[in-house]
Amino acid sequence: MTTVVSDTGVGPLLRGWREQRRLSQLELALRADSSARHISFVETGRARPSEEMVLRLAEHLDVPVRERNALLLAAGYAPRYAESPLGAPHLEVLREGIERLLRGYEPYPAFVVDGSYTVVAANRGIGLLLDGLPEHLLAPPLNAMRLTLHPEGLAPRIRNLREWRGHLLAQMERQIALARSEALRELYEEVAAYPLPPGAEEESAPDAEPYPYIALPMRIEHDGRILSFVSSISTFNTPMDVTVAELAIETLLPADAETVAYLQSLAAAVSE
Repeated sequence: MTTVVSDTGVGPLLRGWREQRRLSQLELALRADSSARHISFVETGRARPSEEMVLRLAEHLDVPVRERNALLLAAGYAPRYAESPLGAPHLEVLREGIERLLRGYEPYPAFVVDGSYTVVAANRGIGLLLDGLPEHLLAPPLNAMRLTLHPEGLAPRIRNLREWRGHLLAQMERQIALARSEALRELYEEVAAYPLPPGAEEESAPDAEPYPYIALPMRIEHDGRILSFVSSISTFNTPMDVTVAELAIETLLPADAETVAYLQSLAAAVSE
C-alpha cells in the first residue's frame, strides 16, 4: 500500500481528515489543547504546525499510522513511523507471538492479513475451508477477499453469501474511507464486480427473526455439513510501525455446538 503526499501542504490534508471525522475546528482545538484560530491558520496555510502539533492532531483525528507519515512529510518533517518487512529481525518476537496465537486457536480457523487483505499467516484450521479450491486462487500471495468472494473460491459454499458479501464489502468501504489507499480501492472494485455463483440469486431472504448468534455468522458448507462461524478481528494497540499497524488477526469462532463438535472430532482424528 502506498500513500500519495499532496503538494498543497499539510493544511488541506488535516482539514480533509477533520471533515471526514465530522469535527468542527473548535471541537478539534479543544481535544488537542489548541485554539480554533490556530487550527484555522494551519488548515489555510497561514501557520506551519510543529511536528508535535501534527502528531497531536493526527492522534485526535484517529489518522492511520501510514497517513501520519504523509502528514509529517507534507508539513516538511521526516516520517516518524518505520515500515519494516514482516521478516525483519527486530519483528521476530511479533512473528513468534502470532504463530503461537494461531496454533493455540486450532482446530478453529484463524489467519492474519495486512492492509490489502494479503494473508501473511494462517493456521491449519484455514486449510479445512480452502480444501479443493483451484490452484490459481491458492497461488501466493493469497488474498482473503479474493478467496472468499471469487465465484470459484469460497463463495459457492457460503450459504448466506448475499449477507456475508454485503458485510465484507461494507468493511472494505469503511477501510478505504480511513486509509485512502488506491490499491485497496482497486481490490474493492475487483471483488465487488465478481459475478454471483449459480444459486446465489435464489438464496433465501434473511430471516425475519434475529440470528440466534452474537453476530452475523458465515454459514459455509463443508463435506455435506453446514458450519457456522462468527468473525472476530484484532489489531495491535499503539503500533509504532506501519507494517504492524496494518496487521489484523481474524479468528473464526464456532457459532453453534454442531460446528464445535465437528471441528474437534477432526482434530481428534488427526492426532490419533
